[in-house]
Amino acid sequence: MLRLLALAALMLIGIAPLFAQTQSARSAADLMDAVMWNREPIGGPFALIDHNGKPRTNEDFRGKIMLIYFGFTYCPDVCPTDLQNIGLALDELGEAAGKIQPLFITLDPARDTPEHLKDYVPMFHPRLIGLTGDAAAIHSAAAAYRAYYAQVPLKGDDYTVDHSSFIYLVGADGKYLGFFPPGTPPDRLTEALRRYVAP
Repeated sequence: MLRLLALAALMLIGIAPLFAQTQSARSAADLMDAVMWNREPIGGPFALIDHNGKPRTNEDFRGKIMLIYFGFTYCPDVCPTDLQNIGLALDELGEAAGKIQPLFITLDPARDTPEHLKDYVPMFHPRLIGLTGDAAAIHSAAAAYRAYYAQVPLKGDDYTVDHSSFIYLVGADGKYLGFFPPGTPPDRLTEALRRYVAP
């Protein structure tokens, strides 16, 4: 009996890190509270792979205002809506949008490969960069921005990803400036962003 218990414990220890990397270590309520009320530092370094297969870190985007969105390509409604709104806001800003770098960081790296992202991100804006990586790298990036996510099983081997949907605003110096809530319309995004890209 003791041997069986010890074996079960070892199996759980081995499984736990894999399970943890398919979801946030903290609850949705806890992480959303941290972001909405600015209770904790938000942001940090990341090392991921872009939709062209090129390694990218946060340092690559210094000098640009960053709009960072965490989601996944199989998201049926929220992600496409928010990404479309980001694209429309950038179009509205015209040449000034060149000072902004929009980033889409997947929370589903198993399915969102660079090849898949390469087909997906251009649908929303030509300057949008899709970022993926291994599960540990995605987990680290999400944790830095207090982004919640968790795989939710569906029928068979299929699954979806439950996640928070903030649009994070990061300054050209890499410092976190604030967030836009899910569903922020393009005109509100444009109005807010003009303050950061005005000559």
